[in-house]
Amino acid sequence: MRRVLIGLVALAGAGLALGWYFQAEIGERLFAQGIAAAMNRDDIAALPDGLHVAMCGTGSPIPDPSRAGPCTAVIAGDRIFIVDVGGAAVRNFGPIGLPVADVDAVFLTHYHSDHIDGLGELMLLRWTGGGYSRPLPIFGPTRLDAILEGLAQAYTPDTGYRVDHHGEQVVPPSGQGAVARTFPVPAENALQTIYNEDGVRVQVFAVDHGPVRPTVGYRFDYGNRSVVISGDTVRSEMVARACDGCDILVHEALNSDMVEVARHRVEASGNARLAQILEDIKNYHTSPVEAEEIAELGNARMLVLTHIVPAVPNGLIEAYFLRGTGEAYRGSTVLARDGMWFSLPSDSDAIERD
Repeated sequence: MRRVLIGLVALAGAGLALGWYFQAEIGERLFAQGIAAAMNRDDIAALPDGLHVAMCGTGSPIPDPSRAGPCTAVIAGDRIFIVDVGGAAVRNFGPIGLPVADVDAVFLTHYHSDHIDGLGELMLLRWTGGGYSRPLPIFGPTRLDAILEGLAQAYTPDTGYRVDHHGEQVVPPSGQGAVARTFPVPAENALQTIYNEDGVRVQVFAVDHGPVRPTVGYRFDYGNRSVVISGDTVRSEMVARACDGCDILVHEALNSDMVEVARHRVEASGNARLAQILEDIKNYHTSPVEAEEIAELGNARMLVLTHIVPAVPNGLIEAYFLRGTGEAYRGSTVLARDGMWFSLPSDSDAIERD
C-alpha cells in the first residue's frame, strides 16, 4: 500500500509538472474551445415563445461592485428590448446570454445619468457587432433628442476611427448612433401605446420622480403575458393601475431606514454635503414595503425589486433591506440580482426563474 501511495504521489507530481510545462499549449486549446462555444451560443433561440425578463443591471448611483447600473431586458418572442442602460450593464450582456448585436430598441424611463450612462457603449457594440445600416431606435419622453445629439457629437471621432479601420462594408456609417422616438408624456392616470408590432405592445405611463421630469414607466404585453417596469418613482397608484393583474412587476426600491443610518454616520464624520444628498434621495423613491403595497393593489403575480438603494453586499444585509416585507403582499417578492432571468411562456401561466 505504501508503494502504491508513493507511486500515485509521483504520478500526480509528474502530471503537475507536465501541466506547468505545457500551460501555454493547454491555455491555447481552452481558449479556442471557449471561442467556439461562445460563437455557437444562442440563449434567446433556446427560450420558449413568450415574454422573458433578464436583469442586466440592478444597482443605483451608489457604488456596488456586484450590481451594474439600472437595466432591464425584455425579450418578446425573438425581439430584444432594453429598458434603461446604466453604467457597466452592457458588460453583463455576454455573460447572461444577451446578444448586444440583436437589440431591437431601447426604452428610457428618464434622464438621470445612472439610467443613460451605458447608452454610448450599447450603441457602439450593437453597430459594430451587427453591421447595421440604420441606427438604434431609442424611445423616451421629451428632451431625448438633445441627449442623443450630445452622444453623437461625443462619439464622432470614434466613429471615424472605426470606419477608417474596418471599412464601410463592415461598419456602415449610417448605422452608427441612435434615432430618437420621442413621445409626449401621457396624461395622469392614462396608458398610451407607443409600440405595437408583431404581437408586441408597449404602453407608457407617467410616474412621479420629481424634481426629475419627465419620468415614465412601461408595460410590455406579448403572448397573453405581461411585464410592468415602474421606472424611478415615489409610491404611485398609477403603477398599480398599469399592472392590473400583470405577471411581473419590476419595481425600484430604496430602504429609507438604511439610508438614514448612512446619513447619520456621514454627518458625524463631518461631510455635510454628502449627508444632505442622502437626506434628499429619500423623498423620491419607493420603499420595499410600499412596492409590495403597489404590487398587491395592482394584483401583480410576482414583484421583482431593482435599482437597489443602498448597496446590499450580502444575505444578512439583504434581510435588513427587506425587513417589513411579506405582510402587505400575497404574491412572491424577489430581490433582483444582476443576471437573474424570469420566463413567462405564452402557452401557460407559469413564472419560471433562473
